[in-house]
Amino acid sequence: MDTTLQDPLVGHVLDGRYHVEARIAVGGMATVYRAVDTRLDRVLALKVMHPALAADVSFVERFIREAKSVARLAHPNVVQVFDQGAQGAYVYLAMEYVAGCTLRDVLRERGALQPRAALDILEPVLAALGAAHRAGFVHRDMKPENVLIGDDGRVKVADFGLVRAVDTVTHTTGAVLGTVSYLAPEQIEDGTADPRVDVYACGILFYEMLTGDRPHSGDSPAAVLYKHLHEDVPPPSAAVPGLPFELDELVVSATARNPEVRPYDAVALLAQTLDARMALSDEQLDAVPPGAVAGDRSGAEDRTSVIPRSLSVQRPLPVNDDDAELHRTSYLPSPPPEPPRAGRRTLAPRRGLLAVVAAVLLALGVGAGVWYINSGQFTKVPAVLDKTEAQARKRIEDAGLEVGAVRKANSDTVRIGRVISTDPGTGERIRANDSVTLTLSKGPDIVRVPDLKGFVLDKAKERLEREGLAAGMVTKAFSDEVTVGSVIGTKPAAGTERRGGSAIAIVVSKGRPVEVPDVLGEDVEDARQELEEAGLTVEVATGRVTADYEAGQVAEQSLEPGKNVSEGDTVELTVSKGPPLVEVPDVVGDSVDDAKQALEEAGFEVEEDRGLLGLFGDTVKSQSVEGGETAPKGSKIKIQIR
Repeated sequence: MDTTLQDPLVGHVLDGRYHVEARIAVGGMATVYRAVDTRLDRVLALKVMHPALAADVSFVERFIREAKSVARLAHPNVVQVFDQGAQGAYVYLAMEYVAGCTLRDVLRERGALQPRAALDILEPVLAALGAAHRAGFVHRDMKPENVLIGDDGRVKVADFGLVRAVDTVTHTTGAVLGTVSYLAPEQIEDGTADPRVDVYACGILFYEMLTGDRPHSGDSPAAVLYKHLHEDVPPPSAAVPGLPFELDELVVSATARNPEVRPYDAVALLAQTLDARMALSDEQLDAVPPGAVAGDRSGAEDRTSVIPRSLSVQRPLPVNDDDAELHRTSYLPSPPPEPPRAGRRTLAPRRGLLAVVAAVLLALGVGAGVWYINSGQFTKVPAVLDKTEAQARKRIEDAGLEVGAVRKANSDTVRIGRVISTDPGTGERIRANDSVTLTLSKGPDIVRVPDLKGFVLDKAKERLEREGLAAGMVTKAFSDEVTVGSVIGTKPAAGTERRGGSAIAIVVSKGRPVEVPDVLGEDVEDARQELEEAGLTVEVATGRVTADYEAGQVAEQSLEPGKNVSEGDTVELTVSKGPPLVEVPDVVGDSVDDAKQALEEAGFEVEEDRGLLGLFGDTVKSQSVEGGETAPKGSKIKIQIR
């Protein structure tokens, strides 16, 4: 299954400029994509930091430092950085796209290489690193995965993500960053990172090219680290008998455990490499390694990782120059006697000449071609994004390819009749004379909003989906025409044109509006009849409450009187069990006015009984409910006056 289809960036335009076509590789810190710069119409690689790391300021600073560092290395054997930017959570580098393969791919497919091929790869790698070292930078993560071999045979060094300034950052604390199979002992032990760690890694890399395998292996990263600290790298001839002494010497010199014994930087190692090449005959350079098998140990030691400092252990190192020289040569067999050669230069003049040659290589980025790695059979699909069909045909045919099927598809961003995509994609390798399928834009996918009036909500959503639209926000409104739960209309209205996938708001009917009658204080059955005639559903609560209303009358209603609600809405009625009982004040002997005031304040109504004898009296003779007893609040108390 093509996992790139699940990548949210594939098919999108990043930062309004870079059309992301495919995912190339995924690392611990970033993902690399093939993309097209729509402004300059060129294929490039986008290195996008994982969004989870973009929130970490230190990671972002390090990522940006890579862009600035590599941009200063204007060298043909270093992958160029064109641009750096960010969009939302995506922080990216726009880099040169190298169509071809990595050295790791070559080693897995072919195993050990002939000495000439190995040198043809090593020399441009050292030229690139030499430019970095002389500019004040260390790569720190050299490995076959970071050596790119283009279809044109050019060798380039990639991924300066761990680059550090030599004069500013030379140590780390607590962890070692790198790939365990290529870490120098001082990186493991104390985090030291000067140009000699790249020299060590190149020695391991060269050993692997000559033998098809790495010199140190183990069941865990810790086991590999231990061997780097305590075991010398053996000469490659121990694994591939017959390799010349000069190649053994080159590997052992570059991988000396004591950094003081190694060449001081990649330029120095390049001079030694050219010296070794000159000492070899054509037969030695082109010798096929006997029985070499491709190494495919894709275990934990292949990955760039952070190694806890607790894995570091002490290692013995030579303590003086004599010991260092012994250390450097302890694995080397004695060189065979050298036959006299006519006109052979002395070693010192030859080294001087090689230093000059190394400087030229360093400046020009020239390496002996490795075109035979990816020669002749393939070309790459040219960039034709946003071109007319005629323009695209011409570019494809000029590249030695043919145009196959021409398809059409909707596009919101590419004009009608212009190229949306190709199959294979832009920059992909394709056999010469093969065909390329073009997909042309037929413009945006325009859809008319369907008339959904009267649809129930679920059916309305299904209809929108069938038409290529999406259901948006659902709101409700009163309607005298549409039944409750059915669609009144949409926003935008039916018949409006919208792009495919647009969200359409739906308005659903709440039915006709009903004004809630006021039934408080009414008998329950009278209240029920009145509410049902208004179009409402009535429920009566099981419990009763003490209220100022008489027992059996409506004390509460759940819907506010006078409010508009939907037809069929339910109103709950709560019935009164009568008013609360209140203690009656004793007003016998009080004046009429005082008695009335006391009783009314207690919540009672007052009735006067004067008779014939009390017409002109002003004193309360008796009361219908004696003082101290209780009576329902709001009930009537009769007072007799004399």
